[in-house]
Amino acid sequence: MPYPPPPHVPSGPRRRSLLASVAGGALLVGCSDGTENTEESTAGSSSVVERARARAARDSRGIVERYDAVLAAYPALAERVGPLRAEAVRHAEAFGERVATSSPTASPASPSPSVTVPATEKDALAQLAAAERALADRRAKALLDVPGELARLLASVAAAGAAHAYLLMEGSR
Repeated sequence: MPYPPPPHVPSGPRRRSLLASVAGGALLVGCSDGTENTEESTAGSSSVVERARARAARDSRGIVERYDAVLAAYPALAERVGPLRAEAVRHAEAFGERVATSSPTASPASPSPSVTVPATEKDALAQLAAAERALADRRAKALLDVPGELARLLASVAAAGAAHAYLLMEGSR
């Protein structure tokens, strides 16, 4: 006796799945009055944006000071750490901070008293990587609270900081 043919199951999405997808898409698009959002209208005020930008600039300057302290203590690391310092300077400038772009091999005129450098090169690189990683994490959290262009800049700089942390630790493995 032959088996009966299998029941016909239509291929493709079902009606309920399609309706749920359309409803979900509408929620993702959100409600808009058609006007373009500016940084001031999305964040509530420009002071929020300015405070976030100032903090990011200060943090970038701080990481440059850490690079300077490590380079002053261990000039042999200039080839490895110098390009990362130069990127950190560019990050600070992107946030509106002016940073001395002295040669990475030159020791800073007055290193920050709050920056201490470990006794070995490996520990100095590990400390620098930890500082980059912590800063990248803070920036990743902060970008949720700022609008548009500043959020994109914070995300980009946070990603670069995470890459710096990786590069600093890669040679010590």
